[in-house]
Amino acid sequence: MHDHEIQSLADALYNAERNAVPIPPLTKQYDTLTITDAYAIQMINIERAEAMGYGISGKKIGLTSPGMQRLLGVDEPDYGHLFSEMDCADATVDSVKLIGPKVEAEIAFILSADLTGPSVSLDDVRNATDHVVGAFEIVDSRVADWKIKLADTVADNASSGRYILGEKRLRLSDVDLAAETMKLYKNGSLVEEGVGANVLGDPCIAVAWLANKLLSYGVALKKGEIVLSGAFSAAPEAAKGDIFNVEFSSFGTIKASFI
Repeated sequence: MHDHEIQSLADALYNAERNAVPIPPLTKQYDTLTITDAYAIQMINIERAEAMGYGISGKKIGLTSPGMQRLLGVDEPDYGHLFSEMDCADATVDSVKLIGPKVEAEIAFILSADLTGPSVSLDDVRNATDHVVGAFEIVDSRVADWKIKLADTVADNASSGRYILGEKRLRLSDVDLAAETMKLYKNGSLVEEGVGANVLGDPCIAVAWLANKLLSYGVALKKGEIVLSGAFSAAPEAAKGDIFNVEFSSFGTIKASFI
């Protein structure tokens, strides 16, 4: 694609997020849109946000489950950037500023050292992780009705929206993330269950994949950053007035209220 086309799509996504008004799929507008183009679009808006004073707090991994990969016809995850302004530390989510939010339960890694590819191993991930916590990721799509292909979500910062971190911190040596279980409740009703092995076999594998993948885009995982490692299950829809609770087997309960 031409630079002006990439810039035009980045502008459209930026305005969609700012105004909370979705746009048609990018892949409908340009059927030649590649994943390389999509990451270029993502980076335009990441750099735009940084220039506006937003601070990168970490990265997120998407499409870690076999089901989601089959749905979009891909065989690997994708990634996006997190900003401090996405952190809903009071466990409340302003639904007015989102378009079509969905809720994912996952594990967040907080890094104590940089992780730079190309050969990051599971031991490297373990050694570079200060602690892990349970988390909610609230994904959102600036593409209308979630009618997305892989290039759409990549360009849209991997459908990043908001996140909530749990309070219980554990070291990786004290928990088996592959065996970690979770139950997700919406307005008091159980809607999803999952296990850490659903995340590429182990959330640590997802973090290693991300560190190695980022190298090709000149990006690294940095000390102090948060890494959202991928959802344990499908993501139910959320709307104003909804209350979600997730119960992890090791990390306790986390709440999210949509106001």
